[in-house]
Amino acid sequence: MADTCRFCGNDLKHTFVDLGMSPLANSYLKKDQANQMEPFFPLHTYVCEECYLVQLPELQSPENIFTDYAYFSSFSESWLKHAKDYAGLMTERFGFNPDSQIIEIASNDGYLLQYFKEKNIPVLGIEPAKNVAKEAQNKGIPTISKFFGTQTAKELTNEGKYADLLIGNNVLAHVPNLNDFVKGMKVILKPHGVITMEFPHLMRLIDENQFDTIYHEHFSYFSFLAVEKVFAKYGLAIFDVEELSTHGGSLRIYVRHDDDISKPVGNRGLELRSRETAAGFNSLECYLSFTEKVKKTKLNILEFLIEAKREGKSIAGYGAPAKGNTLLNYCGIRTDFIDYTVDRSPHKQDYYLPGTHIPIYHPDKVRETKPDYLVILPWNLKEEVMQQMAHIREWGGKFVVFIPEVAVRP
Repeated sequence: MADTCRFCGNDLKHTFVDLGMSPLANSYLKKDQANQMEPFFPLHTYVCEECYLVQLPELQSPENIFTDYAYFSSFSESWLKHAKDYAGLMTERFGFNPDSQIIEIASNDGYLLQYFKEKNIPVLGIEPAKNVAKEAQNKGIPTISKFFGTQTAKELTNEGKYADLLIGNNVLAHVPNLNDFVKGMKVILKPHGVITMEFPHLMRLIDENQFDTIYHEHFSYFSFLAVEKVFAKYGLAIFDVEELSTHGGSLRIYVRHDDDISKPVGNRGLELRSRETAAGFNSLECYLSFTEKVKKTKLNILEFLIEAKREGKSIAGYGAPAKGNTLLNYCGIRTDFIDYTVDRSPHKQDYYLPGTHIPIYHPDKVRETKPDYLVILPWNLKEEVMQQMAHIREWGGKFVVFIPEVAVRP
């Protein structure tokens, strides 16, 4: 095959997992689109035998995926709390003040920058999705609607805009041109500035069978060992790392210019590097065993649904996340198993899930139909969802999660 690694350029020969054909995970359908032809693309991930970056070939351009986007960060209360806590932590640790400049790449609807603005710290958002950037601008968050890379970085530095803190939450995985993106971060970072990036941790993905976090909008899947190499190539050093519970297990890396000796390298990075090495993340065997785990999970999910349906049980879904669309399409789950799903975001209500065409309603629909099971598709938010939807217990309804394994929660 002709695909090459987006970081080191090596030929990609080894499959990590092949999830078959799938539509773009955020391409929700309006009613009049549900009977039209729908594009599906291979969801086939590879691992590079040189740098061990797990990746999807670029089958769709970022412009097609992100220019008009259905994901708004502000509809998750736990994510807003995460953002507020982060703003407090960064301000306290690094002493940011009204003379500092905070820049966020893929700033979405201003969900995070609003908390720095409250502290009177200057902020700037960079958000490619125009519809989402507009929401941030309406909140008074200065936001430019562009893709980030060396060109955008140079345009901003020409205007005198450099970052004391450069943030990227759940964006690194979404970047097809990884080298240009990291090079751009090097350009815009002040000599003593800090970059923090959050992204799902590949080690957790493998350990906890989170195959549904693989979708076309996620071009790359990072171990700590791989991400260290990417930043080191451009004169950037990771000096600290935190392991977070968000998105099923993420890393938050802290990055500086490699000649900035004011920020010594801490023990957490050294410890994580040795843990990944011990787990085999610098050898192919670790990656090539994942496919069998995923196949077993698919069988277990389908067995649960078939048995529930044979018993005459009704099943609804909660949430319309991208990860849910990967899982439903890979497993071939449509309205024959799940009658509908609900979502708090009005941007998704009255649409249909891509591929499976399961309708999306307001959460009130659950009280109307009283399903026996409510499948929580954003399993990373299961505690939040179970609190919001606790009333299903009034009629004996039960919660179900499918990842890391099928579990019924009363």
